[in-house]
Amino acid sequence: MSNVSMPSETAMAPMGAGPDTPSKFETAFEVVVFASRWIQAPLYAGLIMAELLYAYKFLTELIEMVREIGHLEETVFMLSVLSLIDITMVANLLTMVVIGGYATFVSKLDLDSHRDRPDWLTHVDPGTIKVKLAASLIGISSIHLLKAFVNISNMDLERVQWQIFIHMTFIGSAIMLAWTDKLMQRERH
Repeated sequence: MSNVSMPSETAMAPMGAGPDTPSKFETAFEVVVFASRWIQAPLYAGLIMAELLYAYKFLTELIEMVREIGHLEETVFMLSVLSLIDITMVANLLTMVVIGGYATFVSKLDLDSHRDRPDWLTHVDPGTIKVKLAASLIGISSIHLLKAFVNISNMDLERVQWQIFIHMTFIGSAIMLAWTDKLMQRERH
């Protein structure tokens, strides 16, 4: 043990700065760190473009269904409808990520007076977004499983088993995320 004492933070601070006064460098760096959240804005713009592409894909599949409706067997028609539901659920997932992520990580959305403001936006946080995303993935996985079951005669059984395993993994992950989020919420209150 040494008897040499280290200078305190107050002694090391620039002249005129108190122990709680940040340096100019620290203040400038914090401004840059906080502004860096805008780097995510182009990512959300890209997800909006992906959502537009999904809308296009939905419309082209719907038009194809309308054209072929007289020739489609019931099973093929059901698979086509399930594909439309799948596309819609992925688009919903994209919307949730764009709105929730932007509002959580980039900038507050000023929608308090907007009549179409989603209810879930009032209590959005990273934990809530993760649980909602996990639930959406389970829904999408369920549609894929249902498509496999409807078309089971044309499916490789090993592939179906893997789909079931992946689906159960999504369910387990969602349960763990929800449980963790519930514990964190309880600790906050």
